[in-house]
Amino acid sequence: MRVTLLSTLVALLFSAASSAGSKIIATGGATSIEGSAGGGIVPWAVINGYASSGEWATNVFASQVGVDDFTLNTYGASLSYDNNWEWSVARQTFKLDTLGGELRQDIFGVKYHIAGELLYTALPQISIGAQYKIHRDFALPHAVGARSDSGLDLYLAASKVFFDQIAGRNLLLNATLRATKANQTGLLGFGSADNNNYQLMFEGSAAVLLNYNVALGAEFKQKPNKLGFAAEQHWRDIFIAWFINKQLSLTAGYVDLGKVAGFNSQQGYYMSLEGTW
Repeated sequence: MRVTLLSTLVALLFSAASSAGSKIIATGGATSIEGSAGGGIVPWAVINGYASSGEWATNVFASQVGVDDFTLNTYGASLSYDNNWEWSVARQTFKLDTLGGELRQDIFGVKYHIAGELLYTALPQISIGAQYKIHRDFALPHAVGARSDSGLDLYLAASKVFFDQIAGRNLLLNATLRATKANQTGLLGFGSADNNNYQLMFEGSAAVLLNYNVALGAEFKQKPNKLGFAAEQHWRDIFIAWFINKQLSLTAGYVDLGKVAGFNSQQGYYMSLEGTW
């Protein structure tokens, strides 16, 4: 299934005849595992694709995270307009490699660019976003203490490129504040019997643009800890993104998810293929 999806994606990209948009290459970021433009695990303030004023862009992606006891496969699409609006949808399949079975989650996102610019203003690009998440296999999360099969994450993100910062290279910094009730980003449901309050979490990213279309970076994602049966720890990654052209990009990296569902030291790889037209 995964090979078929990636093959179809590549075929669609190279057959597309329309313009990819007016924005500079790499300024749409990659696509996070939740479907929003950003890094691998953090949504940024940027808008997916290369649509500028009055333009539309479409993005499709497929990604995989493989750690010691779990595999997360995600695929989805987004639509953006005017470099201000982004709408996204993603399906996550969380495979319990050691325990057996899988959990599925759908994510519907919207993002709006409210102020500033990524490149040319002193004010960073600032965006607000929302992600509605609904679990499709809630029996297991419910059994371990999750309160609800759906939840709404709200976030505020600021992104800025600083020119000639590290050995003449440009530096991108992003900070995101997220209000969430999600357990393991929703893969283990939302809230618990004892704690169903929103918590404010910090997420950050930094990337050095090695040249105009290659970025090397790292991310940090703070996580809540609501389920009593297993501690939830913060996530980290190191990634390299290659924006081959405005139609096709590849991202690969190392992830450290800490303890997940009682399994310690979940470390492994991240990879993503996406295209825009």
